[in-house]
Amino acid sequence: MFTRIVITLILMWSSAAFAKDVAGVTLPETITLGAKPLLLNGAGVRSKFFVKVYVGALYLPERRHDAEAILRANQPVAMHMYIVHSEISKEKLVDAWNDRFDANLDAAEHASLKARIERFNALFRSVHKGDVMRLNYLPAIGTTVSINNETRGVIEGEDFMHAWLRIWLGKAPADGGLKQGLLGAD
Repeated sequence: MFTRIVITLILMWSSAAFAKDVAGVTLPETITLGAKPLLLNGAGVRSKFFVKVYVGALYLPERRHDAEAILRANQPVAMHMYIVHSEISKEKLVDAWNDRFDANLDAAEHASLKARIERFNALFRSVHKGDVMRLNYLPAIGTTVSINNETRGVIEGEDFMHAWLRIWLGKAPADGGLKQGLLGAD
């Protein structure tokens, strides 16, 4: 009996060391992207008008708390979004992406990325509670967009990765509280 209790406590402790719970969503502390292990840098909830929309999780090769340093790096990065709202239409997703691209890119950057932003927007569909959207960037490949582990497409370019990462970490992020969470300011 004592051994069973000790084993149960060890298993509970070890699983807690490898997962983080945010708004009822259990996030792994590490993921593998390509052959590279990435660490959970931080996580938080994207809310709009007091409604929880998704839990966002940022994964990096090493933990960093400086948004500018993260935005300057050309390294593997993953942004995972766990949908907690009943439904988000494709139109609302695309409008939200475009709003943040417009707010965080200057005119020249926006013009140089226009075709890739349009291709990126075309990769999305309406999502529902329980769905997971993943943006995974590898320098030699580009940004892979997947929904529920279905690869929707790949957008090339380090400049594009920096643009979508600014949606959450830029000077005009989608949600200031989420930005702080992604930077590990729990």
